[in-house]
Amino acid sequence: MTDLMKSIEAHRDDYVEHLVKLVQCDTHDIDHGIGGGLEKNGQEYLRTVFEELGASRIKEDPLTEAVITACREKYHEGNPGHDYKDRYNLYASFPGTGEKSILFDGHVDSMPAGNHDNWLHDPYGGVIEAGKLYGVGACDMKAGLMASIMAVKALQDAGIELPGTVKIASVCDEEGGGNGSLVAAMHGEKADAVVVCEPTDYELIAAHMGWVFFKVETEGIAVHSGLKLKGVNAIDKIIKIIHALEEMEHRWLLTYKHPLLPPPSGNVGVITGGDAGSTVPDYCSIQLCVHYQPGMTYDQVVREFTDAVMLCADGDAWLREHRPKVSVYQTGNPFEMDLAHPFVKVFRDSFREAIGREVPIVGSPAGCDSRTWRNIALCPTLQYGPGRLAQCHAVNEYVEIQQYIDAIKIYASLILNWCK
Repeated sequence: MTDLMKSIEAHRDDYVEHLVKLVQCDTHDIDHGIGGGLEKNGQEYLRTVFEELGASRIKEDPLTEAVITACREKYHEGNPGHDYKDRYNLYASFPGTGEKSILFDGHVDSMPAGNHDNWLHDPYGGVIEAGKLYGVGACDMKAGLMASIMAVKALQDAGIELPGTVKIASVCDEEGGGNGSLVAAMHGEKADAVVVCEPTDYELIAAHMGWVFFKVETEGIAVHSGLKLKGVNAIDKIIKIIHALEEMEHRWLLTYKHPLLPPPSGNVGVITGGDAGSTVPDYCSIQLCVHYQPGMTYDQVVREFTDAVMLCADGDAWLREHRPKVSVYQTGNPFEMDLAHPFVKVFRDSFREAIGREVPIVGSPAGCDSRTWRNIALCPTLQYGPGRLAQCHAVNEYVEIQQYIDAIKIYASLILNWCK
């Protein structure tokens, strides 16, 4: 293992250069994937890397609306209505001497750069300064994706034969809700263990929250504000509903506990209603996200949320006759990995061997593709990758070079320990 770590340090400039080239590929999603995405730029580059490393299988897997529809019907997962032109996942396999396998999942898409003038450097320049590599997607999550590929190269560079099959899934449309990994799982991609390479800042994520995005709409009667008593204010009715949902959230706070995750919660992020201060509004809506824990289900959350809204309506003379409208427009299930599973111990041992300390095991309030590989592909799954959450979706996004190199060491150690 010592010789492997020395070899990785000796080749670090080469490994960093591969990441720089991927960051220089503009792969951003357009309107969270609804308007399409430019992932092909990155996938074409990754194909050349896979070919150079001698992958036995390289496969393009186009994203389609039919698969997303089927996934929504079966698993309450998937985000419909996206433009999939020239958007495809790219899979590579590197066979080894043994039968065990491990898959590394990473999304090649990024958020848009926004106003380039706000950046210290060209957001697609791949500039390195003071030990940090700057660029859109450098942290979220091209560093993790490339680190998994470079782990294979690191073993080759050290003259170490793979003890099992290593698979790489470079997926699209994660920033649009995770459609790429959903397509991969629906099409049967899997392995004996999966690592989702999202940034975790030297922590190992073994659970994350699920989420449901709701929209609630109320109607009223519009009149001049001077005749307020003859109208019905739809905003006032929404405020009543918001208070009812706060009571539901408080009840959940007292009911649900998890060793790695916060309690379930709801956040009202958008409120729309009214035309002028002089008019009683006849329409109002809120859009909100409810985060919920493993052990709770999508059906349960939707039922309890809807019941809270309708119970509030039952207590209001107007809403009793003019029922609020509740709809769901995006979902993602929670994720949890059994900490007693052998894969967890192997990861902890590999981390210790690679960088000489213990890895903290934590949960994440934000969801990611881990849920897909655990819940749909039914693979033992953990989330670990280089970078800090604070850098995700940020102006002047960067990843620390040392975190990236350390991830290569950890992944390479994990491949050896898990597959043998």
